[in-house]
Amino acid sequence: MGDFNHPDICWRDNATERKQSRKFLECVNDNFLLQVIEEPTRRGAMLDLILTNKEGLVGDVKLKGSLGCSDHEMVEFRILRAARRALSKLSTLDFSRAGFDLFRDLLGRIPWDKALEGRGAQDSWPIFKGQLLQAQE
Repeated sequence: MGDFNHPDICWRDNATERKQSRKFLECVNDNFLLQVIEEPTRRGAMLDLILTNKEGLVGDVKLKGSLGCSDHEMVEFRILRAARRALSKLSTLDFSRAGFDLFRDLLGRIPWDKALEGRGAQDSWPIFKGQLLQAQE
């Protein structure tokens, strides 16, 4: 969680125009991170972000007004235990014992031409990422 100062990023569309923000967004996507705050946190801009690597790990996100002289909203959230257990399971994967042939086979079964047809890189990435994570499980 933090103040990342990229007000031009549209998190709903996973898009931006500025080069610096595009690099930040690419870093977030390349590291399979999800941004969970959905409302502006400072003067109509979404500057304060909560990034997580597991869907369902963070919940009950609420903006609680500003504290003292700050012009940022306070952000309250919960870390959910069930997802934390799943996260620790993911963090202990043993890649030396992974079934890469099965992994390749699962990804090879996906009709990528059809799944990504008519989509640009920005729209294709979440689809690819979802399929990759599903095959990993």
